[in-house]
Amino acid sequence: MTSVLMLGEALIDIVDGAEYVGGSPANVAVGVARQGVAATLLTRIGRDDRGRRIAAQVETSGAGIAEASWTDAATSTARARIRADGSAEYDFQIDWSLGDDAVSALVDAASVVHAGSIGLFLQPGGSAVLVGLERAQRAGAIVTVDPNIRPALVGDDAVAISERAFAAASVVKLSDEDAEALYPGVAAADVLARVAAFGPRVVVMTRGAAGALALSAGGVVAAEPLRVDVADTIGAGDAFMASLIVSAVDDPGLLSGDDAALERALRRAAVTAGVTVSRPGADPPTRAEVDRLV
Repeated sequence: MTSVLMLGEALIDIVDGAEYVGGSPANVAVGVARQGVAATLLTRIGRDDRGRRIAAQVETSGAGIAEASWTDAATSTARARIRADGSAEYDFQIDWSLGDDAVSALVDAASVVHAGSIGLFLQPGGSAVLVGLERAQRAGAIVTVDPNIRPALVGDDAVAISERAFAAASVVKLSDEDAEALYPGVAAADVLARVAAFGPRVVVMTRGAAGALALSAGGVVAAEPLRVDVADTIGAGDAFMASLIVSAVDDPGLLSGDDAALERALRRAAVTAGVTVSRPGADPPTRAEVDRLV
């Protein structure tokens, strides 16, 4: 059975006083599990009410929380302010570290390893995550990366860290905001080509209401978004990423330059993200929900 390992943060999103389980890698773990693929999250959560709530949602979705994730420190939070267009601005209270031995053991047991967002950049845990991605690449696992740049947290090494992660990856997904943060003023197609030059077989850029653009060995493919009434955009990119991971597991053609496979993957990812933004918080759909809409 394919085993997908997520390395990265899990936290509580606080939106207008309401609390939602969040953190990009945690959201991806939930999204992958709801699509019926075995997933494990290695993160850092406290033995408090918020940590137990995160574990309950992840596990109810069908994913597992690695035992090494638990700590006596408080569970991290992100206070979100929703802008008029439905996008979110965050204030983070996060502590991030991981044990190297735990990362190595879990990476060695996984067929797919995913990382990104705060967990890739914030130290001291970011270094362990990056080494884990490179270890997975050497072992022949599928490696997926979503930088999900948080400017207030990534520090001055964002480009260097991102590019080192890209070089370990099979699939990279970044948003147009990520692209602007990493490569200001560079056109979308040129960003895709620049990232692909580091070695990933598929590079995807999400562009909100403009859909997505992807580059593989077969060339550039565009995808339209699913048109919905937006509740908020929390978790949209994570849902899209989860769907790409599932497509990489389900369809070997995605990583071999098959345009049809890439088009199928982008359509499913667009539907998955669309359903997610139609409801509050990071609440990705099941495989059955996606199947009905594709």
